[in-house]
Amino acid sequence: MLIYDAHSPAPRCLRMFLLEKRLQLPAVTIDVMTGENRQSTYLAINPTGQTPALRLDDGSMLTEAVAIAEYLEERYPSPSLVGNSPEQRAQTRQWWRRVELNITEFIHNAYHYAEGLARFESRIPVVPEAADGMKRVAQDRLNWLDGMFGTGPYLCGERFTAADIWLYVWLDFGQSVNQLFDRNLPNINPWFERIAARPSAELSKALLKT
Repeated sequence: MLIYDAHSPAPRCLRMFLLEKRLQLPAVTIDVMTGENRQSTYLAINPTGQTPALRLDDGSMLTEAVAIAEYLEERYPSPSLVGNSPEQRAQTRQWWRRVELNITEFIHNAYHYAEGLARFESRIPVVPEAADGMKRVAQDRLNWLDGMFGTGPYLCGERFTAADIWLYVWLDFGQSVNQLFDRNLPNINPWFERIAARPSAELSKALLKT
């Protein structure tokens, strides 16, 4: 297997996932800042142009970070970051889905349409007038998620999961691109500090070794 890594939030999610799984896989770096992922060489092996990507042993490609994480969980089930039972896996996916659909996708697109506009306007369709609204939605839905937070310490109670990784990495990214979240949220703020204290949080900032 071979991972196509990059300096971007989704690849960092996967790096943190790998660190928590204690998995070391070979990797190459794709320079998304210069648009290498949109050039013919990379598109020939990954027509979506996305990162991260995972080339499987049979030469086929997986190109969605969530799908890659789920695949690696099945291949290497311990330590579990999705779940050891149907109930646990369903609970993780429930929170993971809430995080992606309601918060991280809005952070992602708002960045494309605002702070990252100069970088992306020649690559993808952009809607600058939508950026402020998307930022408001992300913050509103984070407040909504805070209200549903249980006894913790993690989104799935006592279990640290991929859902925690995905939310943490995107909130951390948001702080770096003028999308600060309300640090007075009674559940999310201490949760964020708790995740930030994990060694994988800092280590995931570094690209995988090639």
